[in-house]
Amino acid sequence: MKIVKIDAFGLYGRTPEGGWSNEIRPDDCVHTLVAVTTGEGVVGWGSVYTNDGLVKAALRVLEPLWRGENALEPERVSEKLHQHMFWLGRGGSITHTISGIDIALWDILGQVTGQPVGRLLGGRYRERVRPYASLLMDQPEPLAEHLAQVQTQGFRAFKMGWGPFGRVSAALDEAIVAAAREAVGDDALLMVDAGGSDAYWTNGYKWALRTAQMLADYDVYWFEEPLSPDALEDYVQLRRAAPLPIAGGEVLTRRQSFQPWLQAGAFDIVQPDVTKVGGISEERRIGWMAQENGVRFIPHGWNTAVGLAADLHLASAFPATELVEYITGSPYIDELAEGGWQLDGDGMLAIPDAPGLGIRLNWDAVSHFSGTPLADLPRP
Repeated sequence: MKIVKIDAFGLYGRTPEGGWSNEIRPDDCVHTLVAVTTGEGVVGWGSVYTNDGLVKAALRVLEPLWRGENALEPERVSEKLHQHMFWLGRGGSITHTISGIDIALWDILGQVTGQPVGRLLGGRYRERVRPYASLLMDQPEPLAEHLAQVQTQGFRAFKMGWGPFGRVSAALDEAIVAAAREAVGDDALLMVDAGGSDAYWTNGYKWALRTAQMLADYDVYWFEEPLSPDALEDYVQLRRAAPLPIAGGEVLTRRQSFQPWLQAGAFDIVQPDVTKVGGISEERRIGWMAQENGVRFIPHGWNTAVGLAADLHLASAFPATELVEYITGSPYIDELAEGGWQLDGDGMLAIPDAPGLGIRLNWDAVSHFSGTPLADLPRP
């Protein structure tokens, strides 16, 4: 079963804000779907956290390597692509694009074998997982209202990030956290993401340690990205000193980048993004490495319905991965999957058990957001 074509479909029009200092706009493209088509007409879908112009360029660079390859061997094919890209962009948009190809190949392998991806990864430890509602921070009162509204949707875990946190004053930071805890109640999980990968992040170790102590007073479950993504030694020291778990790793790509962080003990929780790191194949190896180094593996998932499906299958294949990220209010999550997503009465999300990624895309939504006529979309 050979790969004959790979198409890219950038998503435009309702791109959610990212909280960045140079804020993205609804018509900016930062999420791209890829469709891998085989000679037999089987189509697998993947997701890339990269602009579609960069994805299309990367696909052209990679084409001599993927065209005619065996679509039923995702790990080998993805590794081949990585190995031949040391000089042409390892770790950047090419690696992000390989992520989407790899996800799509796992989708194809599952469809052909009649198995959900999680089972192909070695087995399913769970049939459902707790999603945490991921949203941007705001001033205390509107944030509390937003959290209360999201809670009515059935979520019992919440992560708030970026916005004014760490950018105005310690007093505002605490007021934000206090309002959030009051809004969701004492029994809900509450996480804080400082957004240390924002451009020109200025807060250092001492700020992070003081803030971690404040967050612990409000029973915050973890403190995410409190430091610059390059501050390895500071992360190591913070993890040792902080009274709550320290999380990070969403900007790293490929397992080789994660290895020194995991071996040094920089994180309590590592958060690779399947749409960036090299796909399911690479993220599984990062998850294994995390286990071997006593670090919890919880995927980062600020992406699309296809990325969420991949995260759910990865969560099913790891015994301690009991949470996945769910962007609230994003049509690229809520509208791209046919039928959408539903939480059960316990605030849990079922892991798809149909073959492959186990979701069916809403063709009208894909066509609308990608600006591609339905007739031009590859059908499974």
